[in-house]
Amino acid sequence: MPKIKTHTGAKKRFKLSKNGKVIRAHANKSHILNKKSTKRKRGLRKTVSADKTNVASIKKLIPYK
Repeated sequence: MPKIKTHTGAKKRFKLSKNGKVIRAHANKSHILNKKSTKRKRGLRKTVSADKTNVASIKKLIPYK
């Protein structure tokens, strides 16, 4: 069997935790920062786990991570 190519866009955006959860960054955090509160901007810096409906498709894109 040949190796599966990793999706280069996905490998930059997602990581896997030690338990196998898919970790992603928040969206909408890098522009129009004046109207966002400091508390909101600080929260958007943190990473979160991806929704369970998307996990299977993301794991196919990053098979060796």
